[in-house]
Amino acid sequence: MSHRPRSGLYAVSSALLAMSRHLEVRDVLKTIVASARELLDAEYAALGVPDDHGGFAQFVVDGVSDEQWKSIGPLPRQHGILAAMLHEARAERLADVRKDPRFEGWPRAHPEMSDFIGLPVRDGEEIIAALFLANKRCPKAEGSCGFTEDDEELLSILAQHAAIALTNARLYERSRELTIAEERSRLAHELHDAVSQKLFSLRLTAQAAAALVDRDPGRAKGELQHVAALAAEAADELRAAVVELRPAALDEDGLLATLRTQVQVLDRAHSARVTLTGRGVRALPAAQEEALLRVAQEALHNALRHAGAERVDVLLEKRGPGAVLRVTDDGSGFDPTAVRRAGRHLGLGSMHDRASGVGGRLTVESAPGKGTVIEMEVPGG
Repeated sequence: MSHRPRSGLYAVSSALLAMSRHLEVRDVLKTIVASARELLDAEYAALGVPDDHGGFAQFVVDGVSDEQWKSIGPLPRQHGILAAMLHEARAERLADVRKDPRFEGWPRAHPEMSDFIGLPVRDGEEIIAALFLANKRCPKAEGSCGFTEDDEELLSILAQHAAIALTNARLYERSRELTIAEERSRLAHELHDAVSQKLFSLRLTAQAAAALVDRDPGRAKGELQHVAALAAEAADELRAAVVELRPAALDEDGLLATLRTQVQVLDRAHSARVTLTGRGVRALPAAQEEALLRVAQEALHNALRHAGAERVDVLLEKRGPGAVLRVTDDGSGFDPTAVRRAGRHLGLGSMHDRASGVGGRLTVESAPGKGTVIEMEVPGG
């Protein structure tokens, strides 16, 4: 590495610093891919995080436009060269990936690639991702690989630091989830104690008032006034608890970022592909953001747990001064006219209540075998 130019060493340092700045897993993955493509001067770069079902839980690309990526279709499976990175655990440099016997073709919209370099990203003995680059931007003889041993060494250094950054990001997300869960447990305990005490006092005071109403109406009136005061205190306790139980991430990150984090967690945890698209969404009143988040969570739960969906797409976009949430899945669907059965099973009643509670509306489109679309629209603040 000593013969590399100073600018190259500076680029490596910049890439490593950039990776260490991010705490969200998706941001770390994007930074790794962009840094690798810039450092090795490649036309394309990608990084895949494997799932437990023969596919990739996440797959991030750089050098491919959003439109082209959408045209390519579903995430790739772990086969061919991609499988080699994950299962054989060694680096690969190929003059033409298309001529490798393991090559199995790619979708029609996939860009043409020739020379190729790839290697696994390891955390100890575990392979947690695979990094790929293609089409080195340099003069090269026919049938030769533009990627060199120096490129492989540089990519290996980057992959080692990528493993650290990715592991740290996962630990951060996990710790935040645990912190939120612990906080909710604490609040639930405090809420139970506080409201239980108020309700116990209410009960005793109401019983005392009932006993006095005939023989001492004046004292009974005083006790009833005490009942009213205790009821007001209990209502205040509940309101305070509801405000405190509002997801912390909403206050810290906003609705779109909170949804993105939850979608990414579900995308990793399930074999189904779960995506989120946000378009021009601005901050909304707290009650509306809370309602949108809860409806999204319920719809995602239904799609993944009950409908057996293979793909779930979440859209959050600006509509006039307000916003609209749409959750679309390709699952088993149901008959919306069977409101009692489906509503009770899928929580549709609570979703309608959340929408109407913030001045919004909820629509459900579904049919057996045709998937489901749940849309919630809320007005602006």
